[in-house]
Amino acid sequence: MNSTWFRRFTTAAGNGPRLVCFPHAGGSATAFKELAYALPGDFDVVSVQYPGRQDRWREEPFTELPSLVEAVAGELARELTADGRPYALFGHSMGALVAFETARVLARGELPGPQRLFLSGRGGPETDHVPYHLWDDDDVLADVRRLGGTDQSMLDDPDLLELVLPALRADYRALGLYSWGGGEPLTAAVTALTGDSDPMTTVEDAGTWRAHTTGDFALKVFPGDHFYLFGQLDAVAAAVTEGLLTQAAAS
Repeated sequence: MNSTWFRRFTTAAGNGPRLVCFPHAGGSATAFKELAYALPGDFDVVSVQYPGRQDRWREEPFTELPSLVEAVAGELARELTADGRPYALFGHSMGALVAFETARVLARGELPGPQRLFLSGRGGPETDHVPYHLWDDDDVLADVRRLGGTDQSMLDDPDLLELVLPALRADYRALGLYSWGGGEPLTAAVTALTGDSDPMTTVEDAGTWRAHTTGDFALKVFPGDHFYLFGQLDAVAAAVTEGLLTQAAAS
């Protein structure tokens, strides 16, 4: 993948499935670097790099989720068409919503849909109606500190904070303006993943993804908070591997 939208931290040693990973609000492609190393070597792990962060920091971040989804789905469709490798999507927090909506866009096209969606740290699209778009910077930063996952030293450094705030503002605005308009459930299998002490998403919330697929559904609960996956890499990698191999055997 040569697009500016995608990053790889490992090189696939075989023809295993491709896993496309979507980061959380304010997050970047590097959020999935360690997960890429923890997955089997024949998996092609690709992380999405949204505009407005890291090496794309000069680009304007998206402030509306539908526009972001259309852009990344278009890039992804072009890249996935090239080799026909089976693929799955993994999204954490805001990334779960972006991955879900991206799968819906791809399902309307000619490209075969993903084998499975891994939707982490968030309930279905009808949950979490918080007016984030009305929050000021202090509100956003307080929420980021509450949830953890971001290097706190970055938030305390004025120069670094100036670099990360535009993406955070944009992502929170996009989440606040998002509204689930309904739609047919996906046919792709879904695995919902959550931490058992996540202050943002309950286990019950995570289970609401079941209504959004006519395919197989699994719910995986791990010890930890909203960013449980950073402390549960091996267990998360095992759940992803199990989900993809189970789906491959069924297809």
